[in-house]
Amino acid sequence: MAITWKLDPTHSEVLFKVRHLMITTVTGYFKKFDLEVDTEGDDFNTASRIAFSADIDSIDTNNQQRDTHLKSADFFNADEHAQLTFVGRKYEGSGDEAKLHGDLTIRGISKPITLNVEFGGIVVDPYGQTKAGFTVSGKISRKEFGLTWSAVTEAGQVVVGDDIKIHAEIQVVKQG
Repeated sequence: MAITWKLDPTHSEVLFKVRHLMITTVTGYFKKFDLEVDTEGDDFNTASRIAFSADIDSIDTNNQQRDTHLKSADFFNADEHAQLTFVGRKYEGSGDEAKLHGDLTIRGISKPITLNVEFGGIVVDPYGQTKAGFTVSGKISRKEFGLTWSAVTEAGQVVVGDDIKIHAEIQVVKQG
């Protein structure tokens, strides 16, 4: 039986981390994002569609000046590319550990990536809704997606690292 699962935004978050001056890490997150998954029954290995999107204008790093810079043409270019998207091609795993293979698109540039997934399980909440939970993590190179802005301090330190760590806590709700 085909089932659609939709994001529970009040119990989900999508974070990213990047090195700053190579001595600390800055954390940011997307305040607006969406996810839908189609499966056969409750088995996520049967997922036929996994579609994620995040609104670039919703980036928040707890610093308005930095957020404005991230939305500019130097980085995400939100005026021309309002969203980043991920389309899953294959979810594979057994038990609690899985890999999610798909295509990430940022600034109109699509690249295949693989994310690590920890399956938290499926439960029925006090309101009778069936929910599934996942922890998703991975790493990408920002420069591969056209996020190439760079600066170097007088001492030769890189201002923004290339590796972006991705971390998401996702809860989805069974529809119908």
